[in-house]
Amino acid sequence: MARKMLIDGELSKPGEEEAHYDFDLFVIGAGSGGVRASRFSAQYGAKVAICELPFDPIGSEVSGGVGGTCVLRGCVPKKILVYGAAYGPELEDARNYGWEVNEKVNFNWKKLLHKKTEEIVRLNGIYKRLLSNAGVKLFEGEGRVVGPNEVELIQLDGTKISYSAKHILIATGSRAHRPDIPGQELAITSDEALSLEELPKRAVILGGGYIAVEFASIWRGMGSTVDLCFRKELPLRGFDDEMRAVVARNLEGRGITMHPCTTLTKLEKTEGGIKVHTDHGEVILADVVLVATGRLPNTKRLNLDAVGVELDNMKAVKVDEYSRTNIPSIWAIGDVTNRMNLTPVALMEGTCFAKTVFGGKPTKPDYSHIPCAVFCIPPLSVVGFSEEQATEQVNGEVSVYTSSFNPMKNTISGRTEKSVMKLLVDAQTDKVLGASMCGPDAPEIMQGIAVALKCGATKEQFDSTVGIHPSAAEEFVTMRSESRRISSNKPKTNL
Repeated sequence: MARKMLIDGELSKPGEEEAHYDFDLFVIGAGSGGVRASRFSAQYGAKVAICELPFDPIGSEVSGGVGGTCVLRGCVPKKILVYGAAYGPELEDARNYGWEVNEKVNFNWKKLLHKKTEEIVRLNGIYKRLLSNAGVKLFEGEGRVVGPNEVELIQLDGTKISYSAKHILIATGSRAHRPDIPGQELAITSDEALSLEELPKRAVILGGGYIAVEFASIWRGMGSTVDLCFRKELPLRGFDDEMRAVVARNLEGRGITMHPCTTLTKLEKTEGGIKVHTDHGEVILADVVLVATGRLPNTKRLNLDAVGVELDNMKAVKVDEYSRTNIPSIWAIGDVTNRMNLTPVALMEGTCFAKTVFGGKPTKPDYSHIPCAVFCIPPLSVVGFSEEQATEQVNGEVSVYTSSFNPMKNTISGRTEKSVMKLLVDAQTDKVLGASMCGPDAPEIMQGIAVALKCGATKEQFDSTVGIHPSAAEEFVTMRSESRRISSNKPKTNL
């Protein structure tokens, strides 16, 4: 099969002389983005190799595994623990539905941990088979770039072997960041949190992002006491402020102790546990301290400086709209580029890379209307603009529609936790600019809303859509009354 490849911005022409390489493409990193890019490139007829560190549930500079962070120590195992944690409150709610649940219900952490590990081992095998079935050559070991068209592989026994490739793709993802505070070695990151041998009775979490609020929900749902410390007034910076307040209220309502505008200053090991000091002079005793203060691109050991690949001030790989670095033969996708760090985005970037370089169809990733979800309990999910983004970016007025209600399930269970939904609409064009929901099934509902926004749906089209009754989702097509109207001169908040 003839291969068409992008050469210096232009597709190669039939019969054009080309240098001989061991591979058309060598991918460093077999996470979601790397696997997608290598498989799709191979389907276009490219000769592809990929390398990845040996499997371990807890990642490090010398361990990883085919499947990457999301599959092995991120989204997938996290969601398994979220499911497990949700059963505790569900069992409490079940009593009002007639289920005679014993007062004491035991939870076996080790059993869930074993099931989680079984699943990620299974998925690791599935991803290896996907590569094999696509004809991609998998190498186990650490890859580093030693030239514009050369990758050095450090094999498991320490020996080194080099391979040449017409194109090199960096897809090494990111790693958890540890804050520089005294005693920080006593803390764990999300990697270790997913593989703890014992469920902590007392947990302190530093951070206000996805990972922090999700683990707060997980451990609290399993019966742990949880203190959540974060630097802003509300968790989940970057999300809609109104929805952030809803999440904070729900976390507190579930028994999580919130510490806004707080950071940690020192950790001390004592006989009774880890003594956690805050900048407000508080001292909290914990069995586990989780630091969830962001992630850093995995570029440290790739040798990119020596080759001349440009990095930004966060050490992320700088790329153009097609994911190409300043070195024409070297490309990068996923979290290592620090653009929009979501697994489905890495998949999209991998697909676009394969189309661009080997499919004969230069394709830019489209970052508009990307939905996302925070799997706290209950979850938050959004697509499009937040109210704050609309205020900053939309010329003219924006209509805000909101709905807050008790989910039907809660009316019987007695749980006092409202679902909140929100739509932002361009007042001039009637186009829906953003949607948010915090409540049960929010991610499942928001995926369909994202399709509508991607298609440019208007509020009139939402209103003319027949709802599914009784469901929470129908609320999105029955919000008839405008809650308020905002314009671009609204002052910014400092939450």
